Amino acid sequence: MRAVVAAVAVVLLAALPAGAPAHSLLLDSSPAPSATVPPPSRLALRFNNRIEKALSRLRLVDARGAARLLTVLAGAGKVDHLEATLPPLAPGVWRVEWQVLSTDGHVVRGSFSFRVAP
Repeated sequence: MRAVVAAVAVVLLAALPAGAPAHSLLLDSSPAPSATVPPPSRLALRFNNRIEKALSRLRLVDARGAARLLTVLAGAGKVDHLEATLPPLAPGVWRVEWQVLSTDGHVVRGSFSFRVAP
């Protein structure tokens, strides 16, 4: 019976469309994940596909867990970029939390940290 279930699962997986759009993936950012940088004035994220900026969110979280919602710059950059102006940042570790609407209609979230040098 297990062999039949496994065979059916393989057939169903093979029947899925190969060209379906993928979820948005973060390709790079400035500041970069795990980087140590002088206090940045801007945050920029680049994804692997078009994102809906109006439905995207960026948050900045300090080492104590206090979060600040950042305003996404609507007219900035290309359709696969998110950018925001940063407030003055104190030295220490900061976490960026992002949420975007993928071209396949799914909401995708992620986060990364960087360090501001003294």
